[in-house]
Amino acid sequence: MSAPKIDMKGKSVMITGATAGLGRAAAIELAEMGADLTIVCRNASKGEATLAEIREKAPDVVASILVGDLGLQADVRRVASEFLASEKPLHVLFNNAGVVQQRRSETSEGFETTFAVNHIGYFLLTTLLLERLRASAPSRVVSTASDAHKMSGGELDFDDLQSEKKYTTFGAYGRSKLCNILFTQELAEREGGNGITANCFHPGFVGSDFAKNNGAVARVVIALISPFARSTARGAETGVYLCTSPAVAEQTGGYYFNMKPHKAASSAYLPGVAEKLWQASERLTATGDRPRPVA
Repeated sequence: MSAPKIDMKGKSVMITGATAGLGRAAAIELAEMGADLTIVCRNASKGEATLAEIREKAPDVVASILVGDLGLQADVRRVASEFLASEKPLHVLFNNAGVVQQRRSETSEGFETTFAVNHIGYFLLTTLLLERLRASAPSRVVSTASDAHKMSGGELDFDDLQSEKKYTTFGAYGRSKLCNILFTQELAEREGGNGITANCFHPGFVGSDFAKNNGAVARVVIALISPFARSTARGAETGVYLCTSPAVAEQTGGYYFNMKPHKAASSAYLPGVAEKLWQASERLTATGDRPRPVA
């Protein structure tokens, strides 16, 4: 069962990580529904190639690219500033960019790469665009999480969010995906009265270029297990559903798989953890919007 086709004409959508994998599949699907697309990508030439592919499949699409590395806060701030300067509304923000790193590395700004791209990038871009999302309400924030969060090792260690004490490939990746779920919950709590919904989803194991940046061994492993993977279009369908479907227009704070609510690990539901992560993220990005609403 694929996501239903919804008329998205007049809706402005920003999507990150759209030059490959499920992000590209989602961008094409959204363009075919008539959305006004803004694609955020790290590589301008790949972005232009993706736009050409989208325009071939949806000739009437209004689409543009913004170039920036979602792992660099300076780039995220510039991308947000450029979008805000366009004065476009923002009805849907689809946070999708992601990485898996075989070995621990740091960005030029000194942040562990997986955490920087997969969580801080989502957090910072969203918070910088909150006012535009509020002004465009009803609006949606959709984030690509993963059941890999169940490999995070349990509860978040706030003394080691950037895996300085211990680093494993899937431990770091799993923690970043747990952060996506917690971020979604806290965003939903904070923005429920402002016409913004926030949901995230597990795409399943998708056959794409994801993780192939980790050398020959990773490429061989991906090639061996690819026959068992779902297509990029299938991986994208729950994200597209959350971006477009009237059925979830008033649902917020959820984690989905196959277009249905999905149970996350118990570590995603521990009291106070989502708020604590938000506060830690504010410190790491030097941001701060407003206090959490009082229940």
